[in-house]
Amino acid sequence: MMADRGAVTLVEVAPRDGFQSVGRIISTGKKLEVIRQLHAAGLRRIETTSFVSARAVPQMADAAQIAAATARMVGLDAQVLVPNAAHARRAMESGAEHFSCFLSASEPHNLANIKRTRAQSLADYAEIIALIPVSARVRFNVSTAFDCPFAGRVEAAEVIATIEAALTVRNDVEVALCDTTGRAEPAQVDSLFRQAATRFPGVRSWAFHAHDTYGLGCANAYAAYLAGVRVFDASVAGIGGCPFAPGATGNVATEDLAWMFDRMGVLHGLDWAALGRAGNVVAAIEGARSGGRVRVALAARERAMAEVAFQ
Repeated sequence: MMADRGAVTLVEVAPRDGFQSVGRIISTGKKLEVIRQLHAAGLRRIETTSFVSARAVPQMADAAQIAAATARMVGLDAQVLVPNAAHARRAMESGAEHFSCFLSASEPHNLANIKRTRAQSLADYAEIIALIPVSARVRFNVSTAFDCPFAGRVEAAEVIATIEAALTVRNDVEVALCDTTGRAEPAQVDSLFRQAATRFPGVRSWAFHAHDTYGLGCANAYAAYLAGVRVFDASVAGIGGCPFAPGATGNVATEDLAWMFDRMGVLHGLDWAALGRAGNVVAAIEGARSGGRVRVALAARERAMAEVAFQ
């Protein structure tokens, strides 16, 4: 193993980004069981749910119950996704203290995703910031920062303009650049993060949200790491996929990122055995589309070793 290069923070998004794409309703109890297992595996930041229209995303209808329960978990930084002030108010009433907001760099995706123009979404974001306490933690997600499922490759200038508009509303935020379709490539990721960090040196922290649709999730995360990013979203068992980005499969698997950073000598704080158990539970959920490579490879290795020992 190489010398320690410092630590990264893995933000688990399966309970929100992963579960929202499962058609069959997952019980609130099962969701909380998974969140507890993920917490036991060492994950200290988990995007636990989203406060959105239950009609649009039925899987998230129990957001208030999930937020209230996870707010009481010791040592857990539970962030929740909110699209507007009305839903942010619901989240606050449920005990949420960490708000994840979003705006697409691409106008067509913003319209498809929440049926709002970018200008309207920016106004919604300003209303959220005016509503929540100054002490509340905020993440600003730039969706389709690299590619749009409807318009193709997104120019860096559009992303920079989106970040600039958001920072005029509140500047002490974490900014996440999201490869919503999974069509980014490492050079593009490296270039955009370096441009953004140079243009906005006061950003509290930068994060990368990768999808593994075309098998480049880990490669893109590595490029972001080399560009200075230390916060990475991931989904246990690789489940997920944006329902408003046709063809996009799940986020890069938590196990895959943890394995990569482990081999690099980068601290991530996760317990492999506990993470594997959580991954197996998630992969077994009816209707979930699992992905990732490490979980499958480790299971295959265990079977092979067992066969050798038996012989």
